[in-house]
Amino acid sequence: MTAADATIEAVATTERLLIALDFDGTLSPLVDEPMTARMTAAARAVLDDLIAVPRTVVALVSGRSLGHLREIAEHTDDSPIWLAGSHGAQFWVPGSGIEAAHDDTADLALRDRLQDEVARRTAEMSGVWMEPKEYGFGIHTRTADAETTRAARALADDLVAAEAPAWRRRTGYDILEFSFRHEGKDSAIAHLRERVDASAVLFAGDDVTDEDALRSLGAGDLGIRVGEGETAAALRVDDIDALVAVLEDVARLRRAHTD
Repeated sequence: MTAADATIEAVATTERLLIALDFDGTLSPLVDEPMTARMTAAARAVLDDLIAVPRTVVALVSGRSLGHLREIAEHTDDSPIWLAGSHGAQFWVPGSGIEAAHDDTADLALRDRLQDEVARRTAEMSGVWMEPKEYGFGIHTRTADAETTRAARALADDLVAAEAPAWRRRTGYDILEFSFRHEGKDSAIAHLRERVDASAVLFAGDDVTDEDALRSLGAGDLGIRVGEGETAAALRVDDIDALVAVLEDVARLRRAHTD
């Protein structure tokens, strides 16, 4: 048995396992039009297998707003899958739905004003797409050229520095995000772990923002990085199909352990 096999078996045989997964680039291929993202058929199948295993909780943890995450994940009201949206500032709980959030009206008003201003200033920039978010906004530049990308990001950076210097700034694959909420995927994992009383966590992600969660994992947990890039994860896999293979092993081992 390899070290990786032993690590997978250890987390798969824990008493109560939380499997928390990023969406874009982890379960769904990265796409030019963000709202067209969908899980691969194999990823969907393995999640269905995992949620049927006793003492196993599955969650999606994403920078997407909760409404957008539910749409791209094709998440229904009767789903047993937990959701953490907006990098852990929003939660959807099976059986009860969206957890209420209490936000200051001044923050919401500033969000609306900056969303409108960024949308207006980037409207003529080819390949730039402004995504309104629950707590801020994101600038997508996947199909923009390098010069336009630099211009769009500089515009957003200057505006936020002048109008909302306390907002949190994040970068990811072809996106720059700003938010007046400061939660991260590390706090999302901590919240989910406590809510479901997990004895161990398996978290997988592919982007810079996923490293917050990967660094927060402790002894007995398993972090998986999908693809390239510096990482705190104990295990790296090449792509979505390779992650699915690991999750299939976890499902098999866990069924044998919980039967």
